[in-house]
Amino acid sequence: MTSPDGGSARRVFLSLGSNQGDRRRFLAEAVESLGPMVTAVSSVFETDPVGGPQQGLFLNLVVELRSTLTPRELLAVCHRLESGAGRVRTERWGPRTLDVDVLWIDGETVADDDLEIPHPRMWERRFVLAPLRELAPDLVGEDQVIAAVGAVRVVDGLPPSPGSR
Repeated sequence: MTSPDGGSARRVFLSLGSNQGDRRRFLAEAVESLGPMVTAVSSVFETDPVGGPQQGLFLNLVVELRSTLTPRELLAVCHRLESGAGRVRTERWGPRTLDVDVLWIDGETVADDDLEIPHPRMWERRFVLAPLRELAPDLVGEDQVIAAVGAVRVVDGLPPSPGSR
């Protein structure tokens, strides 16, 4: 697959998490809205919050995409998904309906104030590494998952969307 500017589609990983409202629905709707870019979705993990204020448990997953979008375009997609779930940014690392982060883009490194790829804290967080390892064992070793912070447990996959039956 080649983009209009001649670039080819690359493997991209996004992390999605929710700990407010209908957590599973927010995740499912976000994944569904990514459409044909989605090539794989991890199991859903229930996870402890890491950092920030005291808050409820999260549901987290990782989505693998094939995409020709630039890092900035992917960041805009993340913000659109969060807005669609009614996310309001009031407190850093506070409770949220949906959090979407660009974790990894094959062959891409970005070091800007508002965007870093690979994600700067992904290697410290078990809620990112456990689902990422399911999809990309070539990127994440079991020892890295074990060394990361936070408790995780698989709760299931996402239910099929009504349109996919």
